[in-house]
Amino acid sequence: MKLRSYLLLAAISVLLLGAGRAETSRRPRYGGTLRVEIGAVIHSLDPVESTPDPEESAAKDEIGSLLYDQRNPDGSFAGVAGSGAFHIAQWESGKRLTLAANESYRGGRAFVDAIEIEMGRDAKDRLVDLALGTADFAEIPPEEARHAGERGVRVSASKPQELVVLAFTTGRAAGDDVRAREALSRSIDRAAIVNFILQREGEPAGGLLPQWSNGTAFLFPTAADTVGAKELWSQIAGSPPMALGYDSGDSLEQAIAERIAVNVRDAGITLSTEVISQASKYDLRLVRLRIKSSRPRDALAGFVESLGPASGLDIASLPANASAEQIYGRERDTVSTYRVVPLVWLPRVYGLGSRVRDWKSPDAGEGWPLADVWLEQESQ
Repeated sequence: MKLRSYLLLAAISVLLLGAGRAETSRRPRYGGTLRVEIGAVIHSLDPVESTPDPEESAAKDEIGSLLYDQRNPDGSFAGVAGSGAFHIAQWESGKRLTLAANESYRGGRAFVDAIEIEMGRDAKDRLVDLALGTADFAEIPPEEARHAGERGVRVSASKPQELVVLAFTTGRAAGDDVRAREALSRSIDRAAIVNFILQREGEPAGGLLPQWSNGTAFLFPTAADTVGAKELWSQIAGSPPMALGYDSGDSLEQAIAERIAVNVRDAGITLSTEVISQASKYDLRLVRLRIKSSRPRDALAGFVESLGPASGLDIASLPANASAEQIYGRERDTVSTYRVVPLVWLPRVYGLGSRVRDWKSPDAGEGWPLADVWLEQESQ
C-alpha cells in the first residue's frame, strides 16, 4: 500500500511539474522583434502633414497610435515626442520602419523590444508570409479572410468598422433627380455583395452607423427592390447613363462596382464603371469610410470630413450629447436624399503569426494594440 501511495504521489508530482512548466511557457515574456507587413506606402510620419491617399492615411494613423498617446480634438494623433509606447529607431521613407520600445512610457514598457514594419506588400504576399511564418502581423482584406484561414493563418476580425458607400458627384446631370438616385439605390443587391464578393465577411448597410454603435441600423432597409427601381426609373424622361468611379488600386472596389453595374442593368439603368483619374468624369464614386470613434456623433463627424458638405450630412447642429433618436433622425434625413448610398459594412481583419500572443482586436478609433502582445519563445 505504501509503495502504491509513493508511486501515486510521484505521478502527481510529475503532472504538476509538467503543468507548471507549460504555464510558465505561456506567461507573457519580454523581448523579440514583431514583424509587420502593410500594403500602404508611407512617405511621411509627420502627424501634421496631410495625406490624401486613404490607405496611406489609415496606416499612418495606426503607426501614430504606437508613437503618440495624445489625440487632437478631431481624433488625429498629436505629435508629442516620446509620449507613445514606441519611438522611431530607423526610417526609410516608403520602404520600412523600425520602432523600438519606449523604456519610459507611462503606460508601462511594451513586451516586444522592437517592431519592424515593411511597406508596400501586396495582400497575397502578406498572406504567404503569414503562412510561412516570416511575418507576425498584417492587416488583410476582409474578402481574403476565409482564404487566409484555409491556409492555416490565424485570423482575427473586429466588429464592423468600415462603411462602403456610393457618393454622388454634385453638378452632374445624371444624379440631379432624386428619383434616379433612389432607383439606383433600390436596385443594388447588398446581400449578394456580402455573400459572394466579401465571402460573408461583412454586413449589408442601409444606414450610416452599424448596429453596435447607435442601435438603430435595423431601421434602415437593405433588401433590393428591382420592381420599385424600374418604376422610379421609368418616370424620368430621357434618363441619362451614369458613370461609376472606383479606385484603380482597390480590387474590392472594382468587384463591387462591377456587381452594381449588373444589378442596375436589371432595373433598366445604364451604368458604366471606370477608374478614377484626373481626366475621368464620373457621376458617382465608391468611397470607403472608416469609423474614427466609437461615439456615434463623432463617427458621423469623421464621415463629413471624408465626404465633404456635398454629402448633405449636417453634424454642426447636433449637440455634443445628442441622443440616439436625434442621431437616427440625422441619419434618416441624410440617407433619404440618396446623395450618399450605404452599401456594406466591413470588419477590420488581421492575420497573426503563430508566435503572437495576447492579441485583442481594437475597437473603433483605436490603433493596433501591439504594445500589449508578446512573442512565444521559439522551441529549441
